[in-house]
Amino acid sequence: MAKIFIIEDDNKIRDELAIFLDKYGYECSFSDDFKNIVEVAIKIEPDLVLLDVNLPYFDGYHICKEIRKVSNIPIIVVTSRDTDLDELMSINLGADDFVTKPYNAQILLARIKAVLSRYSRQNTVEKLDHKGIILEISKSKLLFKDKETELTKNEFKILHLLIKQSGQIISRNEMMNELWQSDQFVDDNTLTVNITRLRDKLKSIGVEDFIITKRGQGYLVL
Repeated sequence: MAKIFIIEDDNKIRDELAIFLDKYGYECSFSDDFKNIVEVAIKIEPDLVLLDVNLPYFDGYHICKEIRKVSNIPIIVVTSRDTDLDELMSINLGADDFVTKPYNAQILLARIKAVLSRYSRQNTVEKLDHKGIILEISKSKLLFKDKETELTKNEFKILHLLIKQSGQIISRNEMMNELWQSDQFVDDNTLTVNITRLRDKLKSIGVEDFIITKRGQGYLVL
């Protein structure tokens, strides 16, 4: 039974959602301690977080960002905000999906199943070892010799893709599709920023020139 933590300050919406998901075999929990909601979510160790944006104390974007600093828990943002910018912000901060209110309950259920399935497949193998560089899947950590560094969700996805397809050139469009499912609303510069940060983190643990740029083609690792 997958555990879902609902971060929603509207009691009626929260309770109806919990009852609905319970019917489909999910174990739901929530908290009214919005001031410390990040710590509560991490302590509960859910399989997935449903996160509203408009909340007391901190908005959902801040919460998503803080959770991502310490955990790779799947996050689906569920909000009445429906602009492309809101969706882009959610995904760039590490959310796995974005659903607008009012939503069709069955569609939300399908999104939950898809995210949990994707996360489960991703974590089937706990570690990837490529030429002594170890990517810890479950912890989003990168290790080399006696040093380690934590990766953001997007940094992890980029490196995971490159290592799994080592020796092959991954185009920027392919990479953006992997990270955000669609490149329609993604600023091309966002990917560049993620690649730059990832290279800096690799360098911080003693790995240089690991990600190779093929101008006009994409990126690869050998």
